[in-house]
Amino acid sequence: MLMPKRVKRRRVHRGRMKGVATKGNTITYGSYGLVSQECGWITSNQIEAARIAMTRSIKRGGKVYIKIFPHKSVTKKPAEVRMGSGKGAPEYWVAVVKPGRVMFEIDGVSEEKAREAMRLAAHKLPVKCKFAIKETVSAEGGEA
Repeated sequence: MLMPKRVKRRRVHRGRMKGVATKGNTITYGSYGLVSQECGWITSNQIEAARIAMTRSIKRGGKVYIKIFPHKSVTKKPAEVRMGSGKGAPEYWVAVVKPGRVMFEIDGVSEEKAREAMRLAAHKLPVKCKFAIKETVSAEGGEA
């Protein structure tokens, strides 16, 4: 699973997810991309599951790029523990995703194979996604 090697503060605030992605909203490495249409937290397990689904679909042809990384830790207190006594320990790591964010890219395969691989990956993710081609993605929200 993906997680930071070391962090300055292991317990972070939940934060707010509003607006559209201003960074990472263009396809840079590959020819095809998977673009988020909703806000959400994507866990490291979900990123890994989507990556495996894509690489199995394209069968060792082409290259898969992961453009999101889980920097935020989500804490959880043990079951049946009384209130108080501080914040819980980090349980898992998430990547914060906003609409228009390009999450995955594929290069070196045909459009049909890339579309099928992205469809399988999108089923593993908790946000609505859409397939994008490099020329059609614009800077303001990733419209196709």
